Amino acid sequence: MTGYAALLRGIMPSNPAMRNERLRPVFEELGLDRVASVLASGNIVFHAPAQETAALEERIQDALHERLGIPGGNLVRTAEELRALLDSDPFPGLTHGRGTYLTAVFLKHRPPEPVELPEEPDPRTRVVGYDPAARVLLAVIDNSDPGRTPDFMAWVGRTYGKDVTVRTWLTVQRIARKLDA
Repeated sequence: MTGYAALLRGIMPSNPAMRNERLRPVFEELGLDRVASVLASGNIVFHAPAQETAALEERIQDALHERLGIPGGNLVRTAEELRALLDSDPFPGLTHGRGTYLTAVFLKHRPPEPVELPEEPDPRTRVVGYDPAARVLLAVIDNSDPGRTPDFMAWVGRTYGKDVTVRTWLTVQRIARKLDA
């Protein structure tokens, strides 16, 4: 059995249809094993026979839409992909905190061209790199002034479209730990 994480887009825990207690049964009905949620922001881990993640994403999305009316997408990563990303230590010496967010922008599809990282997508954002194996863009966001929001996500949307989802580095670590348990 292979461990997987489904990173759901557009989940609002305040919406009763999107709460973990409603999401987990959808995955169980698909025949997936050891289904568990991580936090309340659309992170579901599970185990299943090894298979193409694109087909798994489609099955999950169809079920979420049919059973709960959730229109957003999902991105699936294997436990192995997440572990390799964590082991690469892309944020050496940095700590995620209230003023500095370490973020992972997961892309559904590998870009057809080499990724051109912006020199400065926003003066308050520093792109650390792109991991093509995990299809993830890594960035450090200065969040020390809560009155000013960096426009990094606007750049991500313009560059990669809507088939992306963002997780903090702490959340990625929690997801990997849950898969390892």
